[in-house]
Formats: sequence, structure tokens, C-alpha cells
Amino acid sequence: MSTEAQELQCSVSVQSASVQGTNKQVFENMRNAISEFLQTQHWTTDVFDSKERIECSLNFNITEQISSNEFKGTLTVQSRRPVYGSGYTTTMLNMQDENIQFRYNEGQALDYNENSYDGDNLLPLIAYYCYIILGYDYDSFSLNGGSEYFKKAEQIVNQAQSSQFAGWKSFDGTKNRYWLINNILDNNHKIFRTQLYNYHRKGLDQMSDDVENGRKAIYNAIDELRKVKKNSTRNAYALSLFFTAKNDEIVNIFSEAPQMECTKVVEFLTEADPGNLSKYQKLTKK
Repeated sequence: MSTEAQELQCSVSVQSASVQGTNKQVFENMRNAISEFLQTQHWTTDVFDSKERIECSLNFNITEQISSNEFKGTLTVQSRRPVYGSGYTTTMLNMQDENIQFRYNEGQALDYNENSYDGDNLLPLIAYYCYIILGYDYDSFSLNGGSEYFKKAEQIVNQAQSSQFAGWKSFDGTKNRYWLINNILDNNHKIFRTQLYNYHRKGLDQMSDDVENGRKAIYNAIDELRKVKKNSTRNAYALSLFFTAKNDEIVNIFSEAPQMECTKVVEFLTEADPGNLSKYQKLTKK
């Protein structure tokens, strides 16, 4: 089911195949409540027309019903953005939050207050990822354009520090909500946000007019992202999510590049994203 918000064109799904012996209607009602909330919630003061809304999806997979109103599972977050001068859309986010837990009271309207943490945890989860989606999208169109929305996501993390639910704190793991926004706003990762802009605005958006210069900008962005990985003293969760979203796209972009360029970009990617090296090595065997 697709629902349109002021800024987001967001599809919502709630899967519950792992939950046995419960009233399945609660999950349909949950999906409807989240969808209705996203239809009416305003996240920015900007005006979007229907063609400008950001395509995204929130896919909840409920693996355990702890009580009548408390649920545990995972959340897959995806967002896309159109590429200038083409019918192509590029993936901005394709990630899974492996540890979500929240309370949902069936029949209760969802009403978000950005100035305080909702102890049920459902609305903070949704709001956090909506702001992350907005931040990535705005950053891709203007240099550091997403700062306002990333700071709102950070505010939610700060408000949730006393929460009983996992994922909001530094010691809850290395791949969670705390570390994602920490990476994005950390001074040591400034290069990362600059390259979000360079990769998309100077790279992808230029390729319909000038393939070689657009690809060169992407090549340079990957070289700079390699430095983020090299200089990271802690984890680089945001960087790993970037390559989760982009690895197949990068292979496609360089599939027609000169062999020397391919060899060099694979060297960069070996440092920046070793987990997907088997995909990138195809570029050296053309």
C-alpha cells in the first residue's frame, strides 16, 4: 500500500509470518495506522508537489509479540531519488535495522511530538528514519543540504538515551541508530557528506549530458570515500550503508570505462568496501 505524505511517497508493510497464534488483524491495523500517520505528517517547511515527493518504504517484519501491545522485529528502510535527465532512479538507502521493539496500542491515533520522546518507541523509530531519508535526499542535491534533518534525527537519539529499547545508545552495537547519525554528523566524516553531493549532483546528474565527466566525478568521490574508511578510528557504519546501496550501480557505471580506470577504481573499492570485492573484480575481467 502506497501512501503520500507532504514530502514522502512512502509505502508501508507489516509482515508477521513468524508470529503464531495471535490475532493477525492487529498487524493490518498497525500498517493502516502508520500509513495514515505518514499521509498527514509534515517533516519540513518546504512545499513539495506530487512529482517531487521522495520515494521510500518502511517494511516492518514482526518476529515476536511480547505482550498484547509490545512487538519486536526488524525494519527495512529504502529510499530512492531520480537522476537528472533520465528515467533512472538511484537507491539512496537500503538498510535493515535488526533490532526494533515498540508498543502499539490498537485503535490509538499516532500523534508525534518532536519535543519529547514517546516511550512507546514506534513514533521515534518512524520519525528518525524519515529524517534520515530527508537528510540523504537533501544532501544529494545541495552540499550539506540535509543538516537540518540529520540534526532532528540526532535530537531523537538524544531524547531516547533513557529508553528501555535498544538501538539508541553507543553500547547497543556498532550498527544502530546511534552510530548512523554519529557517523553522519561527526567531523571526522565530513568527507562522507561532501561525497554524497559529489557522487549524485556532480556525478550521476551530469551523465545524461557528459558521461565521461560524470563518471570522473564518481571516480573521485569513491577515492575520497576510501579516505573516510582509512581514517576511521571507530566504525564507519554510514559508509558501509552507502556501498550497500551503491555497489551494483558502481559496477554498471564503470562497466563501459577504460580498463585502466576500472583497475584503479577497483583498487579504491578494495579499501573502501572490501565486503563487495567479488562484485567489483568483474570490472578487471572485462
